Amino acid sequence: MPLEDGDPARWRGQQVNGEVSGTPRLRGTGDPPPRSTPAPDSSRTEVMAEGWEPGPALGDGDGTPGGTLQRAGQEPGQREEALMAELSELVQKVVKSSSWWDRHGVDISILTCSFLLLPAGFLCLRSAQAIPFLVGVLTLGVVHHTLTVKGSHLASHNALTESKSWGKVWAIFFIELCSAFTAEQATYNHVKIHHGYTNVIGLGDSSTWKLPFLNRYIYMFIAPLAVPIITPLVALDLLRNVEWKAALRTLCCMFLGLYCHYWLLLHVSGFQSPWSALLCMLLTRSLLAHPYIHVNIFQHIGLPMFTADRKPKRIHLMSLGVLNLPRNALLDWSFGHSLISCHVEHHLFPSLSDNMCLKIKPIVSQYLKQKKLPYNEDTYASRLRLFLQRYEELMVHAPPITELVGIQ
Repeated sequence: MPLEDGDPARWRGQQVNGEVSGTPRLRGTGDPPPRSTPAPDSSRTEVMAEGWEPGPALGDGDGTPGGTLQRAGQEPGQREEALMAELSELVQKVVKSSSWWDRHGVDISILTCSFLLLPAGFLCLRSAQAIPFLVGVLTLGVVHHTLTVKGSHLASHNALTESKSWGKVWAIFFIELCSAFTAEQATYNHVKIHHGYTNVIGLGDSSTWKLPFLNRYIYMFIAPLAVPIITPLVALDLLRNVEWKAALRTLCCMFLGLYCHYWLLLHVSGFQSPWSALLCMLLTRSLLAHPYIHVNIFQHIGLPMFTADRKPKRIHLMSLGVLNLPRNALLDWSFGHSLISCHVEHHLFPSLSDNMCLKIKPIVSQYLKQKKLPYNEDTYASRLRLFLQRYEELMVHAPPITELVGIQ
């Protein structure tokens, strides 16, 4: 299963300047990308700075409306950097005062519980009765998505451990063995591109989730069932861009993960034919594919998009281009808070675990609202209606380009 929302494992490979690359070539997130990537057919939307004007910066008194908020002699870019520094300091205090259990333990325990549920899920599938069999399907489906979405996402950000060596091990385990994808391309596309250039046209704009040749109902309700098939096929295509040792390792891990699932269905769950085992694999691996696809498009597409040479600074970029969904027990468990109700927090502080994103959520939301910056929130049902009603505008045509007048 590919990763989240614009996540690295896409339905198609992420392209940068026309080619897919497994070698990071980007500079810092505050720098413009190596090449401008405007969308010539896109319309432009100008947003006056006053509409998104932050409150007083560090050391300021009460602010006045409009452009007079800017301190004398302070450039707009410096002001935004001061805001991000102030927010980072507030968050860092919470992180430093948090225990290992808060920083990593809670999420590791969720992943461990998921592993422990695997035997029960496979054994339930042995039953000839409908209810135990369905319990087995639901159990394996939730466990699969917890490991492949939540586990892979945290591993790609090295949020499961403070050791880089163990972080690499967990990335290979969750992304390659469990998710049948390539760790190098997943990490590059998600961390370097999507997070470094969130909602920047041609880079992190989530356009790789778009399949304009499909109509709205097939894309939203039928196509997600093909995610378990598409994911390894995309991975095989991306392996051309990694060195041969990494490609060989990825192939071995992908084969081992898929074959173990198949073998357990035959020898533990008691499936009599290979086809029935393969069908069960598809069913469990696509159980939560619909919300997985929906979450990835709901939280970025339809929000302001920018050209590479006109993107705002980080705090504006993330507050404008990211959206939080409400908490949901099933999705919080299987996808993680950072992909559901704390996506804004995750994009501002991507190295934090799901539990820490939830812990800093009140601080981030209060700070952004206090500084009069956007803090986007919407319900799942509302976003679903929006995408069904405006599918061609959002998922087929090129997005309009937003320009923040007065703060660039």
